[in-house]
Amino acid sequence: MKKIIRTCAAVLLLAVMVWGALQFSNAEWSGVDETVVAHFAEAAGREPRDPLINTDQGDLLLFVFLVAGACGGFVAGYAYHALFGTRRKAINA
Repeated sequence: MKKIIRTCAAVLLLAVMVWGALQFSNAEWSGVDETVVAHFAEAAGREPRDPLINTDQGDLLLFVFLVAGACGGFVAGYAYHALFGTRRKAINA
């Protein structure tokens, strides 16, 4: 019983700490493009530009993951016996 109470108290404390950090932080999260790529582009003397295929608009990124999942599922299904092996039932005569 004491272990359950300690676990619940630890989870509650962690939740309060995360909530407090989110409530009182005014900093915005910047992505890799804004921090790393822009820094190296400016260091090389070039201006950062938009990507050739912008996946931030619409459902393009979702579609890409859908196609990749369908291709992976097809390959896994086609090679099912090689991946997982086969089991044969013994015939009792």
